[in-house]
Amino acid sequence: MKTRMLNRRIRLASAALIAGTGLVVGSAAQAQDQGTINLAYVEWSSEVASTNVVAAVLEQAGYEVDMTSLSAAAMFQALSTGDADAIVAAWLPTTHAEYMERIGDHVEDLGPNLDGTKLGLVVPSYTDVDSIADLNSNADLFNSEIIGIDPGAGLMGLTEQVVDTYDLDLRLRSGSDATMVAALSNAINNEEDIVITSWTPHWMFARWDLKYLEDPENVFGGAEQIHTVVRNGFADEMPEAYAILNAFEWTPEQMGEVMLMNQEDGSDPYENAKKWVEENQDVVEQWLNS
Repeated sequence: MKTRMLNRRIRLASAALIAGTGLVVGSAAQAQDQGTINLAYVEWSSEVASTNVVAAVLEQAGYEVDMTSLSAAAMFQALSTGDADAIVAAWLPTTHAEYMERIGDHVEDLGPNLDGTKLGLVVPSYTDVDSIADLNSNADLFNSEIIGIDPGAGLMGLTEQVVDTYDLDLRLRSGSDATMVAALSNAINNEEDIVITSWTPHWMFARWDLKYLEDPENVFGGAEQIHTVVRNGFADEMPEAYAILNAFEWTPEQMGEVMLMNQEDGSDPYENAKKWVEENQDVVEQWLNS
C-alpha cells in the first residue's frame, strides 16, 4: 500500500521555542506521548505543499508525522483501512467523487481547506485554440495527443469523459505531474503548441502565460474545493490533532507561495513548509487554537 514513505519524524531533543511566537514545543517524550499521525497525499504540487505544511503544524503541536505519497486510488483506500489517518487532498465534489462514494462509510469529511479550484485542458496563451470543441480541427498542432498525469487521478477519468463526449481524435497520454510540466516547459521554450490536463491552484500559472480551453459541454464541471478527510475514529483517538485538521484552511495565494518555493532548484518541500509555518504564525495560531 505504501509506495513511498517519507519519514519526517521529528524527535525533539529538548524543549524548543518557536521563533517569535512564545510557543514551547515539548520534549521528545512529550512529543512521543502525543502520538504519530499518518498523512497520505498524491504527488501533485498543490498536495505536496499542503501536506507538508500540515505536517509542520502538527509537529509544532507536538506530534510525530509520517507522510506517504500514493496514487489517488491508493490514498483513499489507505484512509478507509486506517493505514492513513488523514488527507488534505480530496478534490470535491467532482474529481474524487468516485473514491469518496466507495469509502464514505469509513471516513469523515471535515469540509474544504481551500476554495477556488478549477480543472480542465490548458494550452499556452499563444495557442490559437480557445475551446475543446476545436481540438479535432487542430489536432496536428498537438501531435494528436493530450498530455496527462498519473492514470489513477480523477482528472484523468474526467478527461477520458471529455475525449468521449467531444469525440476527440487526440490520444490521452498518461504520465505524472512532473512529466506533464516538463512537456509543457519544453513546448513553451520552443514556442510549440501543447494541450495538457491541469488544475488550479498550480504554480505553473505563475510561471507561464496559460489559458483554459472552454468546455461548452461542462464535462469538467465548475469550481471545486479541496477537502480534509480523516478516518473513522480519529476524532476520539486524537481529538487535539482532529481539531487542528478541522481548522486548517488557507487560500490559493498562500498555497501558491509554498508551491513557488518548492520549484526552486534544490529546495526541500518539507523545509519550505517549515519556513512558511515559521513566517506565518498568525495564520498557524488560528489553526492551533480554534
